[in-house]
Amino acid sequence: MSEFFAILCRDKADTKPTRMAGLKEHLAHLDEVFDRVALACPLHGEDGGFVGSLVIVSASDRADAQAFIEADPYYKAGIWDTVEISRIGVKAGSWVGGKPW
Repeated sequence: MSEFFAILCRDKADTKPTRMAGLKEHLAHLDEVFDRVALACPLHGEDGGFVGSLVIVSASDRADAQAFIEADPYYKAGIWDTVEISRIGVKAGSWVGGKPW
C-alpha cells in the first residue's frame, strides 16, 4: 500500500548555477516519475532566490521515498544541504478535494 511522504530539501549556499544547469535533467526525471508525484516545487526565500525544494511523493515506505529522492538529478548533483523525509497523512484541503468531516 502506498503512503504519502513530504520530502523537504534545503539548498546549500551558492548552488543556483548548479540548480539552473541541471534543470532540464531534473524536469525530465520528474516526467519519468510523474505518476508518483502529488506535488513538486522549488522553495523561495524572502529575496525570491531558491532555498530548496518540496516534493510530496507516493511511496511504499520511507526507504522507497529515500530511494525516490536519491534518484533525482539535483540530489546527485549535491545541491541540497539537508533532505528531510516525513510520512504524512493527507486529511483536508482544497487540493485533496475537501475534508472528511
